[in-house]
Amino acid sequence: MLTRNGGATVSVGRPTNNLLKVLRESDYALIAPHLETVDSVANTLLYRPGDHVETVHFPCGASLVAFLVGNEDGRDVETILVGREGAVGGIVSHGHLPAYCRIVVKYAGPFVRLRVAHLEAAKARSPSLAGLFARYADCLLAQVFQSTACNAIHSIEQRSAKWILSAMERTGDQTVPLTHEQLATMLGVGRSYTSRMLQVFKAEGILETRRGALVVRNLAALKARSCQCNDAVKGHFETVLAGVYPQVGEAEEA
Repeated sequence: MLTRNGGATVSVGRPTNNLLKVLRESDYALIAPHLETVDSVANTLLYRPGDHVETVHFPCGASLVAFLVGNEDGRDVETILVGREGAVGGIVSHGHLPAYCRIVVKYAGPFVRLRVAHLEAAKARSPSLAGLFARYADCLLAQVFQSTACNAIHSIEQRSAKWILSAMERTGDQTVPLTHEQLATMLGVGRSYTSRMLQVFKAEGILETRRGALVVRNLAALKARSCQCNDAVKGHFETVLAGVYPQVGEAEEA
């Protein structure tokens, strides 16, 4: 089935990755024969620092990837999350440079893989496909810039609410498979501090905690506690790649 998106004809019978969905039919046809669908489990390491980037990974459905930067104290700090709105590996550097940080599967699920060589060949044949991935690279950099600013000026509480909202947007579910330890890693703080803060959110009816997950009960209150960094990133996505960034409540099936 075909539909219209921003003047371009796109197919709805594609992998549940928004970036792949908005490709023109002719552009998608250039890479479709080379796409490989796989199921990845949580904590699968896609790249480590120094690895040669050979494969682009497209998270599908509720799958989620995290970028982790190592520190001198041995801890990893998560910088950005990438879900069905995008891809990781060879997007900014075109696959000609080594990976800078660890890229890890955060939430298990389906992924579509594409060799960087096939993507580069398709870009060479289609300026429109090359342009779309260049615009996505710009959005990815915007996330990095906003994350840097957020870590510098916003409180742990604001950043916690932001991360939970960010995960919700990409999973499309009010139940976020996020542990206290994982949230602490995202924030770069101790687990005990994160646990105390989540207890405050729980007491105020904003969320519930379950084993291995957080359940959002009051979305409006959570948004009120969050900084505006997610909104800034979404606004940039809408300007550069309208309709690609997931919305809270947007249902997706892998």
